[in-house]
Amino acid sequence: MSNAPLAEQLRPQKLEEIAGQAHLLSGDGFLSHLIREKKPLSLLLWGPPGCGKTTLARLYAQALDAHFLSFSPLLHGIGDLKKVIEDTRKYPLLNRQIILFVDEIHRFNKAQQDVFLPFLENGTVILIGATTENPSFALNKALLSRLRVLQLKALSEPELEQILLRYEAVKKPLQLSSEAKALLLQLSQGDARHLLNMIENLQAITGPIDPARLQQLVQKRSAIYDKGDDGHYHLISALHKAVRGSDPDASLYWLARMLEGGESPEFIARRMVRMAVEDIGLADPEALQMTLNAWRAYDQLGSPEGELALAQAVIYLALAPKSNAAYTAFSEAKELASKTTHLPPPPWIINAPTQMMKEFGYGKNYQYDHDLPQGFSGQNYFPDERHSFYHPVERGFEREMKKRLDYFTKLRNELHGKT
Repeated sequence: MSNAPLAEQLRPQKLEEIAGQAHLLSGDGFLSHLIREKKPLSLLLWGPPGCGKTTLARLYAQALDAHFLSFSPLLHGIGDLKKVIEDTRKYPLLNRQIILFVDEIHRFNKAQQDVFLPFLENGTVILIGATTENPSFALNKALLSRLRVLQLKALSEPELEQILLRYEAVKKPLQLSSEAKALLLQLSQGDARHLLNMIENLQAITGPIDPARLQQLVQKRSAIYDKGDDGHYHLISALHKAVRGSDPDASLYWLARMLEGGESPEFIARRMVRMAVEDIGLADPEALQMTLNAWRAYDQLGSPEGELALAQAVIYLALAPKSNAAYTAFSEAKELASKTTHLPPPPWIINAPTQMMKEFGYGKNYQYDHDLPQGFSGQNYFPDERHSFYHPVERGFEREMKKRLDYFTKLRNELHGKT
């Protein structure tokens, strides 16, 4: 066992030794309830790396006195899985429930996941799947409907400290200064496995370790960032909402998180243009130009210099006056347009280049606005009655747009005898 990785050597042997996941393991937690009732259910453990999914599955099976089988799609294919499940029927342990643990179950594609369904239906196995990815996207609906999804959390620094203290009690104390200890827990970023890997690197170090020496000795953890449906869209959504909420500090944080995770700056720049036109619009027309310039600057400079242009644009967007009036107006116009594609423009605003068209009334009574005293005719340019889509807000430059709109509305009513 001494050659096993430290994470395996210190793996909890009892549920009470697990650090974190109190929402599942406390007296009224869901898993505690299942164990008390001796009621094994098929589960999906969803959580970030190093939060204890495998350990929890093992100890859940142990607490229920079930036979535990582990399977990894990284090491074996779907054919191997079918054989494992079929072989469970031959087990001599007929008086014990069989729990099959499938780590990283999302690595089976949605068609392959159907292999579990008949065995879940007939009770051959209790399935416990583990995944770091959003089950809504990673698992097919049929399988997901047969599993109880439990969301596990990244460990807090006090919970990680429990693991460090356990190591020091079982092995030997590390000569960490209090500042270095705090830094070690921070560098773990909620991942117990990464913490233990770093501790393993420090075991042979002699002499005191301060923060500067610690950073030389341990490897920085790669940023958790899934460019699939989770990280990619969750973080850009967080950035968008922070900008919409006029919070430049949170906006800069989510921008930095995405860049740290290796997100394409071009993707971020494209979404910033969307923010400029969706959430700021005509309240600050300069916002669009600012984001386009930042995009262009990044294209020309690349990283890291071009990232500052993106950061500057994010700050500008966050602090700009907000209005979605143009976005809402265009959405309403598109909805009406989709319902009235059969309606032609009114004949008086259609040019009449031929005599026949003139005879049919095309262009008749059209008023050329520039020739009128106020430069405005107030004609109806819709195919039927007028509609109102654009309702500017009293913020930023859109206050000026509202004045103009009110002016033309009032003038149109006066020209057509309306009050």
